Amino acid sequence: MDGLLGLYLVLIFIALIALGVPIAISIGVSSIAILAMNMPFEVCVSTAGQKMVNGIDSFSLLAVPLFVLAGNIMNHGGIALRLVRFAYIFVGRIPGAVTHVNIVANMLFGAVSGSAVAAVAAVGKTLLPEAKANGMDISFFTAANIASGPTGQIIPPSNGMIVYSVVSGGTSIGALFLAGYIPGILMGLASMLVAAIYFKLHPEWAGKGGIVKFTFKEALIVIFQALPSLALIIVIIGGIIGGLYTATEAACTAVVYAFILACIYKQINIKVLREIAKDTIEVSCLVLFLIGASTIMSYVLAYTQLPKIISESILGVTQSPVIILLIMNVILLIVGMFMDLTPALLIFTPIFLPIAVQIGMDPIHFGIMIMFNLCVGITTPPVGAALFVGCSISGQSIETVTKKLIPFFIAIIVALVLVTFIPELSLTIPRMAGMIQ
Repeated sequence: MDGLLGLYLVLIFIALIALGVPIAISIGVSSIAILAMNMPFEVCVSTAGQKMVNGIDSFSLLAVPLFVLAGNIMNHGGIALRLVRFAYIFVGRIPGAVTHVNIVANMLFGAVSGSAVAAVAAVGKTLLPEAKANGMDISFFTAANIASGPTGQIIPPSNGMIVYSVVSGGTSIGALFLAGYIPGILMGLASMLVAAIYFKLHPEWAGKGGIVKFTFKEALIVIFQALPSLALIIVIIGGIIGGLYTATEAACTAVVYAFILACIYKQINIKVLREIAKDTIEVSCLVLFLIGASTIMSYVLAYTQLPKIISESILGVTQSPVIILLIMNVILLIVGMFMDLTPALLIFTPIFLPIAVQIGMDPIHFGIMIMFNLCVGITTPPVGAALFVGCSISGQSIETVTKKLIPFFIAIIVALVLVTFIPELSLTIPRMAGMIQ
């Protein structure tokens, strides 16, 4: 009977999604419908309300709107331009430099904002005029911008990691943040490798110029201008590692620091503040409502024993950790194509995490693996937010850019396989910091 209820839950949820009902509403309605089959309606509504409130009544989750606010301030605060100039020091001499700078700048912007879409928008908008002036293949430039954008979700700070921490039962946010560095950089390097190969095969795509050389004095000036923005990494991660504050307190500190920096750069006014506040409220309310609704679904999933049934089904097919991890990766990659990162984390973490733990996988390693999988979905049709934003900025069609994205997908999936089957890529830095054994 429990298995049948679990099947009803899945069918109702899929039907609502197919009808175009917003995903948070679909999660809540399908969960309440299952509860209503087994208890009086008044009790059902009361239980759902209690679970929803308890789901968002978390000090750790306060970091989500604060990091969103900090990211929005950075997006409007002139930080992207300084990070772009800083990136030129490292890759400005490579053919197709503008594209490589875009990838490195997305990694740097992600390290201070934690948002893939913000990185794609801010960095892409900053570099697009230069890419056009140099005669670059704009569709390929757009593809590189989109493919490297999700590094901002893996390189900390990351709201997705905070959500995973809460859903997984309190996995250390600090350890998750540190675990994201090597996989995030690996994703960025995979994108750079694809760009380098294609510029070698198609020199015309690199454009007629774009290579930038700095004198020693000019490089020092650029570094000096970028240091205040880069110092935010130390403010956030250094404070957490040093035990000075929690992730939530680090987010609050990031907001204050980013606001002061934006004021110094003279990029903030009342109109911009209103826009920042509006965007922050919209995104934060959406995320928190999703978390609240998903808490009801988590309760119903436990009640129907669906995670246990799925776990037994997968383990019944094979006992091989390699095959099990490959199955999970394939499912998560497909899910990421049709579902945003946050709801996918909320739904599939309680289903797959017990299986991962049962085969001996560290919860931190699993958290990075599921984040990496779902970040790929940010760049893919039909619902990839980074894909839509990147194409709208450059004016390129989704169809054209998607074709140019294919080699990036292949390289990133190879990086995903490495992250999945080499745990030390995720666990080395947290272990060195003494956050895990």
